[in-house]
Order: sequence, then C-alpha cells, then structure tokens
Amino acid sequence: MGLLDRLSGLLGLKKKEVHVLCLGLDNSGKTTIINKLKPTNAQSQDIVPTIGFSIQKFKSSSLSFTVFDMSGQGRYRNLWEHYYKEGQAIIFVIDSSDKLRMVVAKEELRTLLNHPDIKHRRIPILFFANKMDLRDALTSVKVSQLLCLEDIKDKPWHICASDAIKGEGLQEGVDWLQENTIQSDPGCEDMKK
Repeated sequence: MGLLDRLSGLLGLKKKEVHVLCLGLDNSGKTTIINKLKPTNAQSQDIVPTIGFSIQKFKSSSLSFTVFDMSGQGRYRNLWEHYYKEGQAIIFVIDSSDKLRMVVAKEELRTLLNHPDIKHRRIPILFFANKMDLRDALTSVKVSQLLCLEDIKDKPWHICASDAIKGEGLQEGVDWLQENTIQSDPGCEDMKK
C-alpha cells in the first residue's frame, strides 16, 4: 500500500492534507458547520457541544481537510494555542445573532492573531458569520466591522454569511479556503494548474 500511496502522490491523484483549526465562541455553530461539510452519509444526526476538541475530516475537489474542532467554552479556549503550530488554515465561526458576545469574539480573535505561533505566518482565515437565518442576525458586513477585520493586513481572510443547518454559504467558504490554502502553501503549487 505504501508504494501505491507514493505513486498516487507523484501522479497528483492523492489529495494534499491540510490541518484546519475551527475556532469561535461556544454555541456559534462550529461543529454543525464541520458536520455539514462532510458527505451526507458521514454526517451525524445529533450535534452536541464539543468538550475539549474533536477531529473531523472532509474533502474538497483538491484537498483533504483534517479539522480540529475546538471547544469555544471559556474554560477550554486556553487549549486553542496548543494547536496553532499545526494549523495551516483557520475557520473562525461567529454567531451573528449574539450581539452581546461580539466583543468577546473580537477579543479572542485579537488574542489569536497576536499569538507568536500565528502572528508572523500568512495563514488564511475564513470567517463564517453564522446563524444568518435568525431574525436578529447581523449582516456579514456588520460582523466584519464589529470584529475590525479590515485591520487584518498580513493574512488572507474572507467572511461568508452562513446558515450551518441548511448548509448555506458553506461551499463558498470552502472554495475560498481551498484556493487560499493552496496559495499560502508552497507545497500545494502543483494543485493550482
């Protein structure tokens, strides 16, 4: 099997694996988003809050994503930094209907961006302004303004309005993440053809 793996890699048939950190406050929809990105037959019917972290996998047209779904509960957020070095991309999920905790999300994002393992890397960050189906949800533009995303100058980033339960906005985000992960990782250059 090892020979076949190497041969498929040389021929470009094997998908490059990318480690993605999925971060955000608790109850923002991180696990639901990751679940919805998996093939239908691999999706879980019952989503429960993540304790600590879980590892999930899904594939796009040219990449295989291994996602570290990190708990967003306050007592677990200090665990995030232990996985920064391994991350090649970040998905940051925001509950766009939770106006009260937008300041907390902004502070956690600032802490993330200033961490030594992230600060000097050109790591792509995909933001999902989730729960757009809720009546009081802020637009993705307003979420971007409240989080001061325009201040991020040294990393590619993109924000998508999403509804994780229906899957709306998720494919747009994954397409952007795939393209920008390939651009940010010199080992993926051959996949841009």
